[in-house]
Amino acid sequence: MPALSEPITLAVDVVTDPSTWDREVLALGGHPLQLWGWGEVKAAGNWRAHRLRVTEDGSTVGLAQLLVRPLPAQFRALSYVPRGPVVAHHDGETAQAVFGVGDTATRNAVTNTVVEWARENVGGVGITIEPDWPAGTQLDLNGRRYAPNQILIPSTLILDLTRPADELMADMRKSTRYEIRKGGRAGLDIRRVTEDAEVLRVLDVYKETAQRAGFAIHADEYYLDVNRKLGDKSVLVATYIDDAPACFAWCVNSASTSFLLYGGGNDAGRKATATAPTYWRTIEIAREQGLVRYDMNGLLNDGISDFKKSFAKHTDELVGSIDVSFSRWYTTWNSALPTAKKVVRKLRGN
Repeated sequence: MPALSEPITLAVDVVTDPSTWDREVLALGGHPLQLWGWGEVKAAGNWRAHRLRVTEDGSTVGLAQLLVRPLPAQFRALSYVPRGPVVAHHDGETAQAVFGVGDTATRNAVTNTVVEWARENVGGVGITIEPDWPAGTQLDLNGRRYAPNQILIPSTLILDLTRPADELMADMRKSTRYEIRKGGRAGLDIRRVTEDAEVLRVLDVYKETAQRAGFAIHADEYYLDVNRKLGDKSVLVATYIDDAPACFAWCVNSASTSFLLYGGGNDAGRKATATAPTYWRTIEIAREQGLVRYDMNGLLNDGISDFKKSFAKHTDELVGSIDVSFSRWYTTWNSALPTAKKVVRKLRGN
């Protein structure tokens, strides 16, 4: 690896083969939202996915799944990199680098290269990147600025799955630990769901949860796409009571990370205190697959976040949304247009 004072010259090519892309994302410890299938889920809507491979002397040093949404009139387009870019680590780097953080010089070079590719090939108002990196990670990015519209919430809870199960349990609130053990003793019917027909039954639970909690969800076809296009990387677990789904948790998994997308429960699930055992089963699956971290995906000041925080005594902060402006219309887009907030809401809804 060159010294920090030496320039790094990188090249970019666009990967068009799904298996090649996923193989490289998984090899570099990339986030599940960088997998090909996630780009296909978004492409079924009003997005286009570009899979960028960044190389140095023919070797891959970074990857970025770049999502592009067309915008009206002079705004043209918005580029977005969810939980990326992914940056290669090198022997001798910290364990943190396994998660696509990389060393400082490579991280800076890869990120700047991705941003410049988007500037030259997409243009529009600018780009938002949301790396899967801890807060405080050094990044020297030309033209970076605070993103006024955060998409994925940077405050989260990440479980270290390399710890023994009993240590993970010990960090939980007593009530959560009790409910998981109670569920085990009661022999709850907890299943992994893969068939479309069963996904639709689980979505009935989600609709009830959304109505009760007052948040918006997508049409059924969106969630069916998540199940179909992510394949075995989609981990949907539901608890059945009287042979009907009553509680569920839905993650997407890469080779290193399980990322919680959705969850919910109906009255029957709550009465059976099935929520914690259902989520715990997704954690067990991640451990069985050899993953090293489980990301609860965002904490707010609400009941859902309070439940998430019952799984550990700590919280985690990621770097958050970083913007680079490509156009004089950037400020207008972010501050004045209702359409901008609508786009961000759609992004935040995954």
